[in-house]
Amino acid sequence: MNTQSKKVLSEIETAEYIGMSRSFLRQSRMEGNRASGTPAPPFVKIGRSVRYIKDDLDNWLNSLQKLEHLSQCGGTH
Repeated sequence: MNTQSKKVLSEIETAEYIGMSRSFLRQSRMEGNRASGTPAPPFVKIGRSVRYIKDDLDNWLNSLQKLEHLSQCGGTH
């Protein structure tokens, strides 16, 4: 099944969908919303499995600050 048509995504599918690594997802789940970093994408636990709801990911991506240049980050990147 195509990722675009699925409602709930696995960690592997989510990493591909948002263009980030699986380690980013794991680290963000462990650390949550850090004041100095990117907020964690929302996830759900179904039994022992971690899943990401596609609509939540779309909302999360839309909520991130859009930058025109790196000086807007407020730090050195």
